[in-house]
Amino acid sequence: MKTAKIRFYVAVLVSSLLTLSCSDQFLEDKKMYKSLEDKIFTNQTQTNQYLSGLYKNYFSGLTRPDVSICGKYENFNNLTEEAGGLSTRTKSTEELTLASECNAYVGNRLKASIENVPYTRIRDCNCLLERIDDAGGDVSEVFRKQAKGQALVLRAIQYFDLVRLYGGVPLVTKVLDADAHNEASKLPRASVTQCIEQIVTDLNQAAEYLPDSWGAEDYGRFTRAAALALKSRVLLVYASPIFNRDWENSSNDRWVAALEAGLTAETELSKAGYGLYGSSAKDWEEMFLLDNTPCKEAIVVQLCSPELKLAINNGWENAIRMVSQNGGGGLAVPRDLYDNFPLADGRRAVDQAGNAINGYDSKEFFMDRDPRFYRTFAFNGTLWKVDNKADTVWLYRWMYPNPIDPEKLNVKYTEDNNKNSPVVVRKMSNPKALSADLGHSGIDVFEYRYAELLLNIAECYAATGNVEKCIEYLGKIRNRVGIPSAQNYGLGNFSDKYQAIEACLYERRVELAYEGKRCWDIWRWLLYEGGKSTDDLSLSEKSTCEALGVKPLNDISRQGAYVDAKSVDGSPFTEADPLWTARAAVCLDPDSERFAEQQLALRDFYRENFEITKLTTPMDNIGTPIYGIDGTTVVGYEEANISWRSHYYIWGFPENLLNFNTWLEQTVGWKDHNNAQGTFSFQDRESLTVK
Repeated sequence: MKTAKIRFYVAVLVSSLLTLSCSDQFLEDKKMYKSLEDKIFTNQTQTNQYLSGLYKNYFSGLTRPDVSICGKYENFNNLTEEAGGLSTRTKSTEELTLASECNAYVGNRLKASIENVPYTRIRDCNCLLERIDDAGGDVSEVFRKQAKGQALVLRAIQYFDLVRLYGGVPLVTKVLDADAHNEASKLPRASVTQCIEQIVTDLNQAAEYLPDSWGAEDYGRFTRAAALALKSRVLLVYASPIFNRDWENSSNDRWVAALEAGLTAETELSKAGYGLYGSSAKDWEEMFLLDNTPCKEAIVVQLCSPELKLAINNGWENAIRMVSQNGGGGLAVPRDLYDNFPLADGRRAVDQAGNAINGYDSKEFFMDRDPRFYRTFAFNGTLWKVDNKADTVWLYRWMYPNPIDPEKLNVKYTEDNNKNSPVVVRKMSNPKALSADLGHSGIDVFEYRYAELLLNIAECYAATGNVEKCIEYLGKIRNRVGIPSAQNYGLGNFSDKYQAIEACLYERRVELAYEGKRCWDIWRWLLYEGGKSTDDLSLSEKSTCEALGVKPLNDISRQGAYVDAKSVDGSPFTEADPLWTARAAVCLDPDSERFAEQQLALRDFYRENFEITKLTTPMDNIGTPIYGIDGTTVVGYEEANISWRSHYYIWGFPENLLNFNTWLEQTVGWKDHNNAQGTFSFQDRESLTVK
């Protein structure tokens, strides 16, 4: 998305059209805005400024790779294995059912001020699509088509995000005047199929209008490749169990359409020069650092800049860097994720229950892992450059007697790196990042990579029963990072399509970690409880978790741990770092020719100097205390499992919206503004009429 280089843009003079409560002054202002809109598209400069405003309104919040939902960009990591910490929707002590508790992203009643909300952005797109052809002026046909192509992609993205949050929503494809008496604006909720059909239609048309690539000055704008790849993503979601009760049917037309869209995108993108970047794990790591430079793997990209004003800065670098590196403190990784990365030969380290297999030892988690492991995570003894200089990260703590009350122990963290996990995130980090200014990184954010497209295709092959082709596409992902080809790159052989589907979701979990995709994979496959709730919505005829052989997330409490220094001779520690001298010779560098030797040295250091201890405050807890032997002193807190309710998969409409749009149905599982149960179902059995 070309937003970071923008230095000027016009204000978007439009409003949401889903409501009818309008002031007279607001309607008068709208007449003025319409006059301005009619003039905007009479020349290319003004039209580009208008498009720049659209891009900004959509993507200015895309400032790190692990966020999603255009215009808002939220981080959903704690709904996955990528981060611990229970939220409102995952606590057993809370339940949301009321319209007043629903996500207000869709928008509320119309206000006198113009807000950057979904239907405002949709109206902006509709305005360009309606008026640019008849605006006159010196605008070429090629330019008009390219402008319309971008607006169509933007509109499709917005409707797709609305569908992901709310299921079916009202479809507005033309500019409607904001009029309290305009019956034409009282649009009902379209079915999910009708929404997907509109999205696909927009992306198909965009693919006809857009170029395969732009010049250097316009790099980041949507291309034909983006439209085709987004269509693959959309149809994959449409075929998934969240919207498709017939997901088990290998001949289901939704899976067939998703596969066809993926293969078409692969063919056309390949012709246009897209593909997997590089042929090693080192290349894979460095791919994320290409800055404002075309990358063959980047399909949708947010351009960022290190400048302080009128620019979009990438906030990821500061978020993941440790305190010792002058960063924000780092992101702790639950054991549920780092244990689940493959071994060096591609085989799994743990089974579905989390038990170690194939020689894996979770206490020595860094030994012989998938090449991506060392470039996704950092841990004690890891080389993690900053300022383009060597820096070895340490995350341990130690305890020493309180000098005033020796019966008590003080806790100290090395270099103030206080983390509740032995592992932190380092993926997509720039070794040249300036520690003095980590908050203004200019590294681009890849929103959609070619690897995701290949994984989409692999999953569609699995769902349609073609296990061999599924393995072939998963092998492409693993081959690129250097996993040996033996035993199908460690995947082995699948006995049925369910094992193949699960392998696709597993590979996505590894390849796309911290890229904002895992939460949507869990969501579309109903992996919290399998879609077979007995006291809430039942969304699948067969439990998806049972079919795929995976443990429901509602059965887990994400695990962290402390790494404690241990006294070799049993003598107590002092306030001074007990390992400062001993650790000087330890460093694990995946680019070193001595990497295998370094792993063994680090293993020996761990065995001699560290012990893994349980957290007193678990990653997942609801504040239930554990008392000491005196019955009054709190010594810790009880673990709590994730507790997701099935009606949370799709939000209801917020109360304020329903109050002023009384013809809109509420979503099943949620109560409306009158406290009645919702009736709108997001699982229909309709078929698409477009491809």
